[in-house]
Amino acid sequence: MAGEVAGYAYASPWRPKPAYRHSVENSVHLAPEATGRGLGTLLMRPLVAARARAGAHQMIAVVADSGTDASQALHRRLGFAEAGRPHAVGHKHGRWVDTVLFQLPLTDGKGSAGVTGAP
Repeated sequence: MAGEVAGYAYASPWRPKPAYRHSVENSVHLAPEATGRGLGTLLMRPLVAARARAGAHQMIAVVADSGTDASQALHRRLGFAEAGRPHAVGHKHGRWVDTVLFQLPLTDGKGSAGVTGAP
């Protein structure tokens, strides 16, 4: 994998309406050959901390429930809690899949970063 991108993580607005401006949605993607090495955690921890410092209140993850639980395990390991399961809302690899919503509080609701679970 020398010289190739092994993975990336980013956060974007959760919803475009002003009421949701303090919540972000994270995405983390790893190359198949880069999984199982802790790279997801290495990418996500600084992202969570940076979004908390920037004033985000909640981080949301929308994880496809496609039969492997590595992404769900990653989010749980980082302190995310399951917040819902929309059914058959994604279409991947020729079939409908459920998604699992995860949520991580980044502030205590009073603006203090990292108080309620952010690593």
